[in-house]
Amino acid sequence: MKRGDAALFDRIGGDRLRAVIVEFYEHVFADVMIGFLFAGKDKARLIEKEWELAARMLGADLPYTGRPMKEVHARHPILGGHFDRRLQILKNVMATHAIDPEVQAVWIDHTQAMRAQITADQGSECDHDAAASRAHAPGDSTAPLPLRRR
Repeated sequence: MKRGDAALFDRIGGDRLRAVIVEFYEHVFADVMIGFLFAGKDKARLIEKEWELAARMLGADLPYTGRPMKEVHARHPILGGHFDRRLQILKNVMATHAIDPEVQAVWIDHTQAMRAQITADQGSECDHDAAASRAHAPGDSTAPLPLRRR
């Protein structure tokens, strides 16, 4: 696993990193779109393993004691949309906590780099730029219809 510069971990700090991860898992477990994937799971263990993984990725000198990502997620029906939803929740929580933009970028990039280890649903990534250009293309049937006033 490629690790970040220890300065990134120092920017967020262990306690703040844990606060982000705790809030993140509160949202994930309660989420209508992906919460079912976490039903019956040990939230405290997930928080601890996520903390180890994120701390190490951000440059902390500590081990990750969890199992390999591919092994952990192989038994679960995780689709690309589930992966994207989890990522969006992470982005939202980091924004709420005003996490340093460079820390956010490294964390998001690392999460996206693990996509193939989490879901076998390859090719399902959202292409937001393509979607935006389609929404504005003349004659595009996927463009939103204008609202009518009554």
